[in-house]
Amino acid sequence: MQKVWFITGANRGLGRAFVESALERGDQVAATSRNLQSVVDLSEKYGDLVLPLSLDITNREAVQKAVRQAKEHFGCLDVLVNNAGFGTFGAVEELSEQQLRQQFEVNDLRHGKSGNTFQQLRGWGKPSPVEN
Repeated sequence: MQKVWFITGANRGLGRAFVESALERGDQVAATSRNLQSVVDLSEKYGDLVLPLSLDITNREAVQKAVRQAKEHFGCLDVLVNNAGFGTFGAVEELSEQQLRQQFEVNDLRHGKSGNTFQQLRGWGKPSPVEN
């Protein structure tokens, strides 16, 4: 059964590997990155199976827009891979409150600015065969 994925941080590393793996098996993917140019090449190779989107996950309105675009494009969303994130190195006492808050908002979507939007994805998938 074909799945529809929404993947943040899809431009490189593990996020890119998730995107390419899903596309290789014939699934559809909304591939997001802060830099749209870093994911548009996927369209050349996979065509309509991929929807490249620019997304800063710390911006609630941008998250809502990207999720809405993906749902409208594919009709549903089945899988969320929250891969966007970064590390801050140093002792907690050495970091500013702004540095800590920014990392938390990017890395923890359950409580960050975009959390509620991603929680809404639960009801947007295709019904499972058990529910039919």
